[in-house]
Amino acid sequence: MRLDIQGLRAVAVSLVAFAHAGVAPVAGGYIGVDVFFVISGFLITSLMLREHRREGKIALGRFYARRALRLLPASTLVVMATLAGSWLFLGPLRFADYAKDAIASAWYVVNFRLADAGTDYFNTDVPPSPFQHFWSLAVEEQFYLIWPILLIVALKLFRRRALLALPLLALAAGSFAVNLHLTETSPSWAYFGSQGRIWELAVGAVLALAADRLDDIPRPVAAVVSWAGLGAIAYGAVVFDDSTRFPGHNAIVPVFGAAAVLACGAAGGRWGAGALLSLRPAVWVGGVSYAWYLWHWPLILLVPAAAGFGEHDGPLRLIAALCGIPLAWLTLHLIENPMRFHRAFKARAGRGLVLGLGLSAVTACVAVVAAQFPPQLDEGVARQKTQQVLAKAADPRAALTELLEQKVDKLPSNLSPSMRDTAYKRSKVYTDDCALTMTGTVQTQPCLYGDTKADRSVVLFGDSHVAQWFPALDAIAKKHHWRLYSLTKNACKVAQITIEYNKGPYSTCDDWRKVTIEKILKMKPELVITSSSNSAKLWGDGDIAEAWGKGQAETYRILQHGRTRVMTILDTPWPKNNAVDCATAHSSDLSACARDRSEADPKPEVTKAIKAAADAEGVTIVNPYDWVCAPSGNCPVVVGNTMVYRDYGHLADGYVKALTPVVEDKLLRLFGEDLRKRPGA
Repeated sequence: MRLDIQGLRAVAVSLVAFAHAGVAPVAGGYIGVDVFFVISGFLITSLMLREHRREGKIALGRFYARRALRLLPASTLVVMATLAGSWLFLGPLRFADYAKDAIASAWYVVNFRLADAGTDYFNTDVPPSPFQHFWSLAVEEQFYLIWPILLIVALKLFRRRALLALPLLALAAGSFAVNLHLTETSPSWAYFGSQGRIWELAVGAVLALAADRLDDIPRPVAAVVSWAGLGAIAYGAVVFDDSTRFPGHNAIVPVFGAAAVLACGAAGGRWGAGALLSLRPAVWVGGVSYAWYLWHWPLILLVPAAAGFGEHDGPLRLIAALCGIPLAWLTLHLIENPMRFHRAFKARAGRGLVLGLGLSAVTACVAVVAAQFPPQLDEGVARQKTQQVLAKAADPRAALTELLEQKVDKLPSNLSPSMRDTAYKRSKVYTDDCALTMTGTVQTQPCLYGDTKADRSVVLFGDSHVAQWFPALDAIAKKHHWRLYSLTKNACKVAQITIEYNKGPYSTCDDWRKVTIEKILKMKPELVITSSSNSAKLWGDGDIAEAWGKGQAETYRILQHGRTRVMTILDTPWPKNNAVDCATAHSSDLSACARDRSEADPKPEVTKAIKAAADAEGVTIVNPYDWVCAPSGNCPVVVGNTMVYRDYGHLADGYVKALTPVVEDKLLRLFGEDLRKRPGA
């Protein structure tokens, strides 16, 4: 056993735990996972090579049995405990997803679930899964489905050790190229996907192939290199943060830092970094690092929730993470080692494999059953049916004002749509792929709704904050015989400005906007309805309000000519946080989720600039604040029996649908049923 490797494990797990706990000086501590990948590739490959030298072969069955006995007993315990904690403390809204994450964790494929979920534009403010940290274990095991077989083949084909590295280098090069591409195009797949992470394990594996020569490194050189490697890890932990584009090329820092420590930590002698890493406290933490890694993340989420602190947990996150250390020690001595070294599994690999498969199957079955009995929300009395009240009202606007003024303290027992439907169900704009993703530039679907055979046309143009009005506008278009075209792209503003996305310019937005405006001009619709979220960061220098106002005016000038009129719906008031999660957590005190109207605009200077641009170009302005906030200034998350928001920033489809009579009345007053009327005329 190399004690310096145990110490390096301690560094890696500590960085991850402290970063997840919110310790600001090591915000980049997530790189500890990359260090683990390199260590794992080095140790496991070294183990297989020693077996081949000793026995002349690598027994795949025995290899996978060892992996099962090493990982699954402890991980099964943590998955079960986390599932129970999620049921008790994290509420019913996301529990079905957490149960699916538990199943995916048991079978080491949760990284694919997380990568796919990260591509969903509406998941950006969803609370993290308590099983999220299992993604790195999944990446490792997916690597070990491939690498042992490649190594066995290479050992049969090549006699020289140097040639054994060829398939591994090819795998690493391909994976690194995929990593660079995905970091630019699909950050969630770059982070969680194994295809862009395998190169990190491969670096450790290549190092293992050269392990026999590591002792030949001159001691002074080894000492310097080992400290440089540890310094690189420290640099990444301190300098990187959530804004760093990662993994990409930045992952080279922790990966090659870890490789340098592994290569020279022992050879550097008492002057190398190995001397520090071999100290008893570091070695002890390294010994419990796997179990601590398993426990730290669910504790960080569950302890504050159990204590009733929710997101306002402060140092409780760190305390929770540190509580994982004694749990890890108990897990190591009561679960890991007794199972791993039990004589019943030593002689027969098949038993270890059966045990591993059995543990995964049992965990999955428990999660399936648990999903059928989710926790229940605390509910209050039944409330007026929002959609029905507004549909029957002689004056829908007055009826809405009355509903907005009625205080709803508890979630109504007749909430409609349900909380889960509010959070997860999407309108046709999304199910028909008519809202382009961040990478899309061309709308391939016709995206035509309303009365598709009508003579008059209305176009929705903007980002998700114009798409959110679709349920009401589609119903209105059908009733009054308008064609309704939906031309939207997530987070893309109608203003002629370039905003930031993924630490770079959102160029696909600029391309899409240009193509879409040309399409609208050819269509010559009677009305173009525009809206955009105010939440964005300008790419480059300059005053965002000034740039936005000029860009908005330019778009208005291009679109509004001939018979085409433009109406802009200002951005809706924003809740404090993700409204459905807040309402779930505070179902008996919904006032905790409400916000005052005066605080609900994240960028009031941008709103002012948009108003000025619309006034200058003769564009009709509709302010939706009076449809969401009461005259008193309170902006609730529940009106009548309906959730107002679906997340942090988007109105719920059910609420927009209920607003149909209000929106219809406004449109008819402005433009008339045949869309020929000119506002103010």
